[in-house]
Amino acid sequence: MVIIKPDAVQRGLIGEVTQRLERRGLKIVGMRLEQISREIASRHYAEHEGKPFYDGLVDYITSSPSVLMVLEGPDAIAITRATMGATKPAEATPGTIRADLGLMIGRNLVHGSDSSESAKREVDLFFGDDIVEYDRAIDAWVLE
Repeated sequence: MVIIKPDAVQRGLIGEVTQRLERRGLKIVGMRLEQISREIASRHYAEHEGKPFYDGLVDYITSSPSVLMVLEGPDAIAITRATMGATKPAEATPGTIRADLGLMIGRNLVHGSDSSESAKREVDLFFGDDIVEYDRAIDAWVLE
């Protein structure tokens, strides 16, 4: 599960972020532009409740629309996270989304699930069963 966060949306980077993930060979099976509600944001960030930065996270993710995406592919979580780069843009590897386009940890452009468990929880929270299954003509050239 990927969230193109409000800062990336406001900066006009939806296409850039999406293009980088698709160019890796990942397939988009769910995608929409949405203003995330405070209720959904608080459920998404539940593990951070009570921490000093929690309110800021919720305020930020609800401040403007985000693009929600579900991606598929071999090692989709690891590939996505490698493409995004380290959470702190200053520590991200050049060529990654955060290194090339980000400046501060609080405005790091994208969220990506860190495990299959969190991906399942986040897909259920944001998409439920609203995922599109399809075959791509390029898969024979991308997948072994």
